[in-house]
Amino acid sequence: MVNPQLAVDAIEYFYSYTRATVALVHRHTALQFQAARSAAVHLKQIIVVGESVTNRALDGAPPELETFSSHRDDAAIWLFSGGTTGKPKAVVQSHGSFANTTVCYGQGVLGLTERDITLAVPKLFFGYATGSNLFFPFSVGAAAALFPEKSTAETLFEKIRRFRPTVLVNVPTMVNQMVAHPDAAQQDLSSIRVATSAGEALPVELYERWKTTFGVELLDGLGTAEMWHIFISNKPGAVRRALLAPSCRGSMSGCATIWGTICRTVKWHAVGARDSRAIGYWQQLDKTKAAFRGEWYVSGDLVRRDADGYFTYCGRADELLKVGGKWLAPQEVEGCLLQHPLVKEVAVVGIEDANGLTKPHAFVVAAEQRPGLGEELQEFARERLETYKAPRVVQFLDVLPRTHLGKVDRRKLRDG
Repeated sequence: MVNPQLAVDAIEYFYSYTRATVALVHRHTALQFQAARSAAVHLKQIIVVGESVTNRALDGAPPELETFSSHRDDAAIWLFSGGTTGKPKAVVQSHGSFANTTVCYGQGVLGLTERDITLAVPKLFFGYATGSNLFFPFSVGAAAALFPEKSTAETLFEKIRRFRPTVLVNVPTMVNQMVAHPDAAQQDLSSIRVATSAGEALPVELYERWKTTFGVELLDGLGTAEMWHIFISNKPGAVRRALLAPSCRGSMSGCATIWGTICRTVKWHAVGARDSRAIGYWQQLDKTKAAFRGEWYVSGDLVRRDADGYFTYCGRADELLKVGGKWLAPQEVEGCLLQHPLVKEVAVVGIEDANGLTKPHAFVVAAEQRPGLGEELQEFARERLETYKAPRVVQFLDVLPRTHLGKVDRRKLRDG
């Protein structure tokens, strides 16, 4: 599954990497997939859903098909990694992973029943939504609300009014857009018993604004394609601000373990982690051996544990910056700058100066640009953080670049 709104060069990458022989696309987004075909050496056919020839073929198909007799360990799907710091990798996931996380997270953590209605910000090509807005509700006879429009704050508010979902599957970027909307205080989210957040780090400041604005419980979760879905999460009724809160009990069938550098907060509620581990990366043996070690997946995510056993997420090891001989987590600086009333979105990356030294640069989407705002934001950070953590450069953008999964493309920011 890939994002149907990809640019031609991104589609060319997926064609080349996967060596797909057939592409199944919708007529509304077929043009860019057809335009990328010249670079697809192995591609033999593009089937366009919605074209008359395809419609006739589907009309002639039998009304029922036998269930495929799959094994727990059979490859079920390729889920692509986020690609925030490099090219996306195809993560080969099994049928057993789907069943395990559906029971452990969808039923055990979210407590889904046939009375629920789920609504998701990400589309179904993103594994986070594939699970939370398809597999999980369907497993208990619940309903999933789908919509073709691009997810915006206005669209989400309208869909909430229309469908009255009980579970909102959200991401930090949209959490920010919803709380910053001028009509946020007038929105009725009373049908939602719980909202989830995953895909990117959720700053504590953003969590607090969500709770103050909407009063809806927001469960932060940490997940990866390599573990199929969320494997460590807050639980309804046991949320501590934006901290993750897994504990190895109840319906959970395994525990996550922190390896290496410690850096963010969560009380263990590991979601059957070891039974949802992927088979490996497609045709990337070296990276498979480095990341998959026996029953464990070594993710490179950084967390910090407090005295009560709660963990705070600090970002990824490959995003840490060494500035002036000290380690800096970009998410800490981003969380600080988000407290400024004129900062809508921000991403901090390390960029080498003329002397080859790494310095933090902040890329900001501002609610309003005014003279001197860059210097104001630098001083704002210096007043709240250690001096070396303040961005040396503040650059304003209309939008932050995004990967195929909608995450901030830090590689593109870094490489210009």
